[in-house]
Amino acid sequence: MSNPFETGPASGGRSGRVQPATTHLIVLPGGGYASHAPHEAEPIVAWLSTLGLSASVFRYPLLVRHPEPLLALRAEIRGRREQGAGRIGVIGFSAGGHLAGLAALEPGDDQGESVQFAVLGYAITSMETETYRPARLILLGENASPDLRRQTSLDALVTAASPPFFLWHTAEDVYVPPEHTYRLASALAAHEVPHTVHVFAHGPHSLGLAQGVGDAATWTKLAESWIAEQARTSPPGTS
Repeated sequence: MSNPFETGPASGGRSGRVQPATTHLIVLPGGGYASHAPHEAEPIVAWLSTLGLSASVFRYPLLVRHPEPLLALRAEIRGRREQGAGRIGVIGFSAGGHLAGLAALEPGDDQGESVQFAVLGYAITSMETETYRPARLILLGENASPDLRRQTSLDALVTAASPPFFLWHTAEDVYVPPEHTYRLASALAAHEVPHTVHVFAHGPHSLGLAQGVGDAATWTKLAESWIAEQARTSPPGTS
């Protein structure tokens, strides 16, 4: 079976691959902003490495208020760019998916902090719902204003200039219901932002690679071809 990351014949007749220094993926494990789930960290990097992609885990600050995790992630993105990455992708799960979405949708004023694509697994996307309330309390506090809750909800941050998203979830997730993915997908569609959405019928929250969990286990294969498409796109500022 062909590898979607093969770029075809290169100069000199050799087969090329997407260069690791060109695209780098930052993996953000979940844990409700209180911990980092191990199975959503290095195992994800190992999977991406089998595809010939450069990837790393970023363990963002825990038990702190917004925007500290986001500012830390922006600094990590800048650092990866300084090391030669042309395109940055983020892959986040649950609370890590929320942070990944914030970085993609609210990159700050520095172009070096921009994110070119995002993969979110069973992500918390809204701070306006009452689901997974503990994560919201950690990030925003007990008395967060309606404005702050709206400003940290991903669907409120989508614009026509937002980068492409790959979203996946399970219908049986009781901790972060698929409503979170549907809300973000609706906003992406309304602004005509390229996106892919997969909601699998079965599976609990926090699946990670979802190996051996029925149809949900296919998310990695689906994401593989999608990431390959994003990685082949020219980095910002190149022709």
